[in-house]
Amino acid sequence: MIKKEWIELWPDAVPGALGSSDEDRPAVMPYLLPGDRNAAVIVCPGGGYGMQADHEGVPVAEWLNTLGISAFVLRYRVAPYPYSYALRDAQRALQTVRLRADEFGIDPVRLGILGFSAGGHLASTSAVLYSHGDKESADPLERESSRPDFAILCYPVISMDDAVTHQGSKTNLLGTEPAEELVKLLSSELQVTAETPPVFLWHTADDAAVPVENSLRMAASLARHGVPYDLHVYTHGRHGLGLAGEEPHTCHWTDACASWLKLHGYAV
Repeated sequence: MIKKEWIELWPDAVPGALGSSDEDRPAVMPYLLPGDRNAAVIVCPGGGYGMQADHEGVPVAEWLNTLGISAFVLRYRVAPYPYSYALRDAQRALQTVRLRADEFGIDPVRLGILGFSAGGHLASTSAVLYSHGDKESADPLERESSRPDFAILCYPVISMDDAVTHQGSKTNLLGTEPAEELVKLLSSELQVTAETPPVFLWHTADDAAVPVENSLRMAASLARHGVPYDLHVYTHGRHGLGLAGEEPHTCHWTDACASWLKLHGYAV
């Protein structure tokens, strides 16, 4: 049985590392279930690309376990690391889990990604900016696809458009004067295609930090491209709710998500 301890994504030299602390060493923490073909989810906590919120990590992995889904909490690089370090960390996590699927008891074609707030942006970019793998690479890990099979986006930052974005996340990711091409590339609603995997979205209508327009734009783009999605907008709830146990109405996002996961054959 795999222990609950950090599995470094680059066990040797981390490309672009600015130091040698844990924050400079991307890793995943496994929360695995018995079995040999479980669905699995990479969990990306939020934190404005400046830190990572504990309540959006381990508790979420443990909730996924109750649905019969294995989970991996991702420790990804944040500021002062700019784009594209966090995205590469998420892609590397997806590739690592796929390569070691037998060891982890994972079905490599039922591997999703979930994120909150800026972690939701990371999950959304993982769902629209991915590689099917470099089949010519000498590294077996690089031959693996980084495309998630589904994405769960929780009050996500989606767009880098100043009209709706979370400015702190944008600045930490792209700096104070980003090139227009990067602003468009990192606006996930503009990168959706018919090949984007199915998406579950939830947000609160009165989110004061990340406007609900982010999720509305993403849902509209998914609809235009014929990508299956669920969109749930709840009347009330502060930003950063996580599992939202304090909100008697909004807390039911987990029930809706569990139903969606079951509908698509991921949850038991």
